[in-house]
Order: sequence, then structure tokens, then C-alpha cells
Amino acid sequence: MRTEDLLAAIATGLWRWDSVSGAVTYDAEAARLVGLPAEAVTLPEAAARACFHPADWLEVKAIVQLAVAEGTLAEARLRIVDEKGTVLRTVRTRSRPIARGGSDDGYYLLGTLQEVPDPLPGTSAGGPPITGDWRRNREAFLLDAGRALAEAMSTAEVLRVAAGLSMPGFSPDGLAVFGVEGERISVIGHHGPRAGTDRPLHDIALSTDHPAAEVVRTGRAVYLPTPEVYRGRFPAAWSPGRPRKRRSWAFLPLIVAGRTIGAWMAGFAHPVSFSPDERSVLTTIARMLAQALSRTAIQETERELADGLQRSMLPASKPDIPGLTVAARYVPTGGGLQVGGDWYDVIGLPSGRTALVIGDVQGHDVRAAGIMGQLRIAVRAYASEGHHPDAVLSRASRFLAGLAEPEGPDGRYDPRFATCLYMEVDPVAGTLDIARAGHPDPAVRLADGTMMLRPTAGGLPLGIDPDTDYPTTRVVLEPGETLLMCTDGLIETGGHDLETGWDRIRKVFEPPVVQAAGSGGLDSDDLEVLADSLVQAVHGPPSHHTTGPLADRREDDIALLLIRREAEVCLVGPGSAPVRRTAVTVAQAEPERIAGARQQLRDMLHDWADPDQVESAVLMLSEMVTNVLVHTDGDALLVAEVSGRHGSRRLRLDVADSSDELPHRRRPGELASSGRGLLLMELLADNWGVDPRGDGKCIWYELHEAAPEDSA
Repeated sequence: MRTEDLLAAIATGLWRWDSVSGAVTYDAEAARLVGLPAEAVTLPEAAARACFHPADWLEVKAIVQLAVAEGTLAEARLRIVDEKGTVLRTVRTRSRPIARGGSDDGYYLLGTLQEVPDPLPGTSAGGPPITGDWRRNREAFLLDAGRALAEAMSTAEVLRVAAGLSMPGFSPDGLAVFGVEGERISVIGHHGPRAGTDRPLHDIALSTDHPAAEVVRTGRAVYLPTPEVYRGRFPAAWSPGRPRKRRSWAFLPLIVAGRTIGAWMAGFAHPVSFSPDERSVLTTIARMLAQALSRTAIQETERELADGLQRSMLPASKPDIPGLTVAARYVPTGGGLQVGGDWYDVIGLPSGRTALVIGDVQGHDVRAAGIMGQLRIAVRAYASEGHHPDAVLSRASRFLAGLAEPEGPDGRYDPRFATCLYMEVDPVAGTLDIARAGHPDPAVRLADGTMMLRPTAGGLPLGIDPDTDYPTTRVVLEPGETLLMCTDGLIETGGHDLETGWDRIRKVFEPPVVQAAGSGGLDSDDLEVLADSLVQAVHGPPSHHTTGPLADRREDDIALLLIRREAEVCLVGPGSAPVRRTAVTVAQAEPERIAGARQQLRDMLHDWADPDQVESAVLMLSEMVTNVLVHTDGDALLVAEVSGRHGSRRLRLDVADSSDELPHRRRPGELASSGRGLLLMELLADNWGVDPRGDGKCIWYELHEAAPEDSA
């Protein structure tokens, strides 16, 4: 007797579904069961679908997909309906996917159909039905689980997310994740088991008779609904003398791009039958878990590569400069390989001095990091030859411009420029010779905590014009003062511009003065703590409360250097506050620097009691410096000093030049645009005068701090 005749005798039909073409083939008995004429027929998928209840068709599609993934039988119950939607009968189908001959992109599904008799009154048709609410809960759970696993940034975080998953209706109380290393598998993370229970093995051979090993070998899930099934299938892995609190286990493969990278075990304290819906949820979680583990493993490898690359390009040890304390930080951008073009360096010079360098190569990619490494080596070589700061940057600019030559037969190239701040430090005298190539100016925190920008002369960024000159500016770092060099990532990250970015830095860099008896009012914070605080102002929780639409974004690298001169602070008297002092040179060819001098004076007087006195001080500064540039042939040297305790301080401002011609009072007419400088000083200054010097003269004035009502 033929197989078809035998199946027909027991009212069982055969059917086949081609996943590629979608064609469904029924034999005569199967056609009769689905409401068609009792003869063999082949239908397109749409026509075959019309024979089944829509909800059952969707359910069987999901079950079939699960069977394909697991390589197991697909079993489901289907309601047969007529053209009006009336249910004719209920059938049970069992099917198995079979790969198409030699093809990797499709399969045949071969199965049987058999009618299920209607249940007698008062009896159940089987297990509890799968309700729509359960399905909606399952879908919501899978969406939440997928989002949480996608947001995990490390393997440990993925395992924490997996341990916290609460599956609808059958949550496991323990899990383990096995990883494959050669011919052995080991547990890379587990949750739930305690000592004395079924703690997962931590290192087993791949050939061992263990559920996890079998899953890795075959790539198919293993479901163990009862301890008896576990003991019967894997007697070697079952330890009779060890107490167990689990009643059911599921071992599923972790597959990425067709390769099994491990296994996932979910243990249940209550019996689980592992219905198709439950297996579908577990299989979906295993797929998401495998993708998350693969992604985080790649990210951790990239981070390790980036960290190693970046460490190789930074100074190997903390710099030791006598008389100075130095702190440095580098924070890479959050994207890609987390390497970029920012760098800093500390270079010992043949003269015994020390050079501090900070720079930023255009871009946040591997090429920027490569150019940065070459440029850093070039700057270090030029500095080690003993060149002055201006010569070091000039040579570095020509070197970088040479790197932009066309490459390859097509003449294509990727030119890059770089900003740089090069500083030669004399720790004994406290002098800093600074050359700047398009880089942000440094900032100085005075001994009493006041932050001021130090405008310095500069040229174009490196690599733009090989013949650019880079003038040198000398700055004196007084005892107790701290200087900050940084890249624009510290200033502008988070949607800030230069002004709002410096305001953000000022809130951290300029702490309130800690007054102590006889201490001079110095604040004694640690330089390393200050460096961390500056970075946290951009990347930490405080960044949420600052101006800028993107205040917490890691959109740029950050490099910073802090140096503090260690010495006794100069005081104007016992128990008095430290002196604020700044010096600025305004050259004949740079009258635009008067604006920078005015801003520095405003910064010095930011906490002055009377705002009108501040405006008067700025006005007199403009008059004095402008007179030097207009009526002499030399440069103007401005020195401003604030001394005394808050509320009764004194401002003294000196402007020196090389001319011995003393100023004299004029009588300007009503429409004259000049000639009123001395008249303004008589009206606005508390004291003023002119002191002849051997190489010129010095014009000075003094203001004494007073409350607004007192000055009025």
C-alpha cells in the first residue's frame, strides 16, 4: 500500500509549501480537509491563506519561522473557514522545514493535516489559549528588551540587561551566557545561581556531554522541561548529589551572521512546557542578545585599540618641572575609534627650560590621528634642536603643508591644517614665551582666583601658508598663578561659542576665595582635581545646566594642560589679599590690541564694587594707550595691579613708552576730537602722574574702591 493511501485511510493529508515561490501543494485528502475539492492541487500562497482563519494563519507563520530557526517540528491548530468566514472544522498540522537542494536562500516545508474532533461539552480542547493580551504584552516586552540591549555599551552592561529581563508569564530566575574559545566554552556571565545550587560550569570542553556544548556544536536549541528530561538526555552533566531549585531549562544558541558565538541558558524555578510562543520569545531574545554581545565585543576591541594608540601618542609619564606643578588631560571624542587630532606634549629643551605644546589637527578620524602623530614628532624634533618658539611653529607649518602634496596617480589628496600653542617655560623667572598658530589664547587664574584671558600674538593655523610668521609673546606667571592651555573642545563643545564657552570654564576655574587668618586668601585646591572638574563641566552632570543646546554631547576631543607656579605669594602687607597683576604690550602696528587690553582690565575688575569706576578705568586706559600710539614712535607697555582687601582695594595702572616727551594740558575747542586726556584723568582718577625714566616715561593713575553711593 502506498503511503498516500495509508494516510488517506486515517484521514490524514499531505501538504508542501515552497518558501521561495510561495506555492502550496495539497494531496487529495489535504485538499478535502481545507474545504477544496478532494483532488491534488497547487495554489498560490494568497489562495491557500484564504482557507484558514486569519488569526490562525498569522500564528502558524510565526511557529514555522521558529521551527526553521530551531530546525525542529512545527505544530499548530488551524481553523478552516469557508468563503463567508464560517468555521468548517479544526485541523492539526505537523511540518518540518527541509533545505532546498543546494540552495541557502530557501526551504520546503513538508507536513501533515489531520482533523481534530470537537471537544465534548465541559472538556477543554487543550492547553490554555493564547490571548491577544498575552501577545501584546509579549510584543511590548520584546520592544523594551531590544531597546535596552541596543543601548548597552559594554559586555557587562549587556549581561546586566539580560539578567533584568522579565518575560511575560514565564520569567527565568537564573541565566548564564557561555562564550566559545577554541575547543572550549566558558561562562562569561551568569545571574541567579547561589552556592550549592546548579551553578553553571565555568570551563568545559566543546565535546562534553553538556547542553551548552551541544547547542554550540549543533547550533540548535535544547529545551529541558523537567529534571527527568535533563537527567535522561545529559546524564554526565546531571549531578545527583547536588540540590537543584530549577524545574526547567532552555539552552539557546547565540548566532551572528551564521556563526555560533556562544550559548544562553535560562533556568526556571517553575515547570515550563516551552510552547511555541514561549520558544518564540526565547529565540527572539537569544538573537538580540547575540547581536548585542557581538556589537559590544567589537566596540570594546576598538576602544582598546584607540586607547593604546592614544597612549602611544601622549607623554609616557607625568612631567616634572622644578618650581611648577603640571596636570594634563586628554578625552577622545565619542564617535568612531575614539581617536582624533588633539594632543599635548612636554619637551625638555637643551637650554634646561621646558616646552609645553598643545594642538589640534583638523578632523576626528584615523587620518587626523596619524597626522597628529607625525606633527607631534616634528614639533618635538624642532624643539629639541633648540629653536625658539616662533621658529618651531614656522618649521612645523612647512612640514604640515608638505604632507598635503598630491598622492597617487590621480592627484587626489586630503589636506589638513592644525592649530597649536607652543610655550617655552623658565620656571625660575616665571616667564612664558608663547607662539600661537590659530589656537585659543591661554587663560590665567591669578593668585586670588580671578581668571583672565592672556591675549597673545599669533599667526595662521599650521599647514595653510608655509611662509607664515609666528610672533612670540612673553607672559610672566606670578607666584601662585595657574595657567590653562586647552583645545577648542573644552570651550565650544555642547553648542557653545567662545564667549559662552569661556563663561562655562570660568565657573569652575575661578572658585571663590577661601579666606583664612594670615593665609593671604589662597584657595588650596589640587591641580589634578581642577583638571577633572574642567572636563566634568563639559561631559559630566553639570553640563546639563549650562547654556547650549547640545550641552552633554561628546562631539569633539578635549586636551588641556594646567601649570601652576609654586612659590610664596607676594602680599602687600600682613594679612592682606594677594595682588592681581597683568601686563600687556600694545605695538604700534597692532592698535587693535587696545580692545584686548580693555577686556583684560574689565576681567581684573569683575568684582569691583562700583561699575562706574570700572568704566572710568577702562576709558582712561584707552586714552593713555592711544596717546602713546599717536604721539610717539614706540610701543606701549601696560601694567595693571589691584591690591588690598575687597571693598577697600586700590587699582594702579601704568603705561610706559620710550619717548621722553612729557604730556601737557591742551585747550581743545568744543568740536575737537582729542586733547582731553589729562582733563579726564583729573576728573576721574583719585591720583595720577607722570614719572620720567631713563629710557622714556610712565603715565599712571590710581583708583580707590568705593561703594556706588560713596563715589557719587
